Amino acid sequence: MPPGITTLAADTPQLSAANTGFMLICSALVMLMTPGLAFFYGGMVRVKSTLNMLMMSFISLGIVTVLWVLYGFSLAFGADVGSVIGWSSDFVGLSGIGVTELWDGYTIPVYVFAVFQLMFAILTPALISGALADRVKFTSWALFITLWVTVVYFPVAHWVWGAGGWLFELGVIDFAGGTAVHINAGAAALGVILVIGKRVGFKKDPMRPHSLPLVMLGAALLWFGWFGFNAGSWLGNDDGVGAVMFVNTQVATGAAVLGWLAYEKIRHGSFTTLGAASGAVAGLVAITPAGGAISPLGAIAVGLIAGVVCAMAVGLKYKFGYDDSLDVVGVHLVGGVLGSLLVGFFATGGVQSDAKGLFYGGGLDQLGKQAVGVFAVLAYSLVVSAVLAFVLDRTIGMRVSEDDEVSGIDQVEHAETAYDFSGAGGGSTARTTPPAPGTTAAPTNKKVDA
Repeated sequence: MPPGITTLAADTPQLSAANTGFMLICSALVMLMTPGLAFFYGGMVRVKSTLNMLMMSFISLGIVTVLWVLYGFSLAFGADVGSVIGWSSDFVGLSGIGVTELWDGYTIPVYVFAVFQLMFAILTPALISGALADRVKFTSWALFITLWVTVVYFPVAHWVWGAGGWLFELGVIDFAGGTAVHINAGAAALGVILVIGKRVGFKKDPMRPHSLPLVMLGAALLWFGWFGFNAGSWLGNDDGVGAVMFVNTQVATGAAVLGWLAYEKIRHGSFTTLGAASGAVAGLVAITPAGGAISPLGAIAVGLIAGVVCAMAVGLKYKFGYDDSLDVVGVHLVGGVLGSLLVGFFATGGVQSDAKGLFYGGGLDQLGKQAVGVFAVLAYSLVVSAVLAFVLDRTIGMRVSEDDEVSGIDQVEHAETAYDFSGAGGGSTARTTPPAPGTTAAPTNKKVDA
């Protein structure tokens, strides 16, 4: 029987209906984050790229789900092989898992754990798509997702969360995905955009968001779904750790909104809705690895730091000349690095583990472990993602043509447009003539030339 599975018996944990139901709800919340991300990114691009941006997130739901069942769950959470990958034949196709089998040491079925982790695997490549807006062939993107989750996400998930994974054994704290999800996706985004190059008109055309209400809707859905993403990562509700993570998620996100807006006001003179939405996401990213190890006061500090630093970081693309379309590097990579490293300062030793950070008498030990995890995942994802993009670009091509990019990728790749204005105009208008004073006659409509 592969590791990670226990059977229902008198001397083993018993299935908890409460924890199982809680985790199924959390899984659904995390699934909602991918369409939420699609709306968030979709509102940030120009009209002509809206549908493509939505589809780049949505397609991950199909591709990664199938790969996870076939072999992804086995690679990420199967029996350890050399501390770098997993493999258990019973996990292939989820064929050797019974409904009465529990995830090792927990009170939830293996199926529930598998579907919860599946939602993380779906979201992570979708995060990358925001850096590539306007210019990537949809077929190439689908193939990139397939290759990337296979050689990058599944192994890294094993390093960080799999029993025997080398970062897991080292003692790196990543409660819900600062390294495996956000640094992983942010570094991948940087690797790909360095290969495929800039959008036509980068630094010349304004390229402003076409729908800020859509951005705010997407941010709200992400914030909502993130409670399942974070609180659910404790895999149960028995000891209060998940509750602390829930509280810290809200606290850090609120603080990050304030930090981003304060920086914006001082630097640019305005409080923007895009800044508020981006600040919320930055706070969510930063608290993801840290929230199970720190106090609510620490969560305020993490959120404020992330809000200000990420707001500063989004401008780096103009300084260094890389075209990160929707600030995946500035928010997810930088936010993930911050949140992971700040564990080494703010860990109290009294929540998810007894590991303490520098500010709580723990010295530099935990900070050193966090730094190893951060830079190992960053370097691996950056290099391998760039190689994958290079190979695809030199074989089937990653980018649409310049003419297609200028005319609009939605029409070229999907044969659709996000908004249909064909019925919005006409050759004439109707003018309403009011009744004469002192009369009660109904108004008459008279047709006049436009």
